[in-house]
Amino acid sequence: MFDNIFDHIDGYLPNFLEMLIPRASTYAKHIDGLFDIITILVGFWFFLTLGYFFYLVFRYRARDGHKAEYVTGETHKQKLAVEVPHYLILVCDVVIIVFTFVVWHKVKIHVPEEIDEDVRVIAQQWAWTFEHAGADGLIETSEDNIIRVNELVVEEGKTYRYLLESKDVMHSFSVPVFRLKQDAVPGRVIQGWFEPNATGEWDIQCAEMCGVAHGIMGARIKIKNAEDFDAWLADNSPEGSKTEMLATLSTEDSQVKEDQNNG
Repeated sequence: MFDNIFDHIDGYLPNFLEMLIPRASTYAKHIDGLFDIITILVGFWFFLTLGYFFYLVFRYRARDGHKAEYVTGETHKQKLAVEVPHYLILVCDVVIIVFTFVVWHKVKIHVPEEIDEDVRVIAQQWAWTFEHAGADGLIETSEDNIIRVNELVVEEGKTYRYLLESKDVMHSFSVPVFRLKQDAVPGRVIQGWFEPNATGEWDIQCAEMCGVAHGIMGARIKIKNAEDFDAWLADNSPEGSKTEMLATLSTEDSQVKEDQNNG
């Protein structure tokens, strides 16, 4: 039900965030929709209050022939100017809280049952290490895993679970195009998920002050279509190099044995 509501919100509201940063995940529209709701409701009351304030300043300015009046604000009519906006603002607060809870549950609490692949994200001063599952799609089997520094490569349309950890201090894994930000806490492995729905290359940031080089702790996320991702996987898989290494070692070992036998 709420997904349909956010579809309508996405269609009718101005999408302030998307004007600045493109979207590249399935739940980005939920974050943007919540941002729009908060901006519009808070902005409405801000400009209404500001306008009413300047109206009162102009309307009741000092003028010749007009005596100042002392207003205590004790009568029912005088109180209405405060009570009515107060209750209306409470209604707006409830609306914001409800939508906030829905988005929080969608992004942080609910994890899709079908996860296509895991990726390990390791933060440290001052770089990101990403461990991708190899050709078998399993990160637990580390023999064929692909490890990259400051480069996360994922496939469009796949659902990923990230395993986030820190080697030293607190960091924050921030992918603006995903509308994703999650703190990395030393000694803990924090899980989350994302599903890319657009191809391209964008920034990954650390959004937690983590030391003197915090400002340059950046990385790139590359979202590829299925064909390009398979090609990247084939080019970067360590399987081929390991096979060649084993073959070389076997040849050298055989040569050593032959030399020993001949001696």
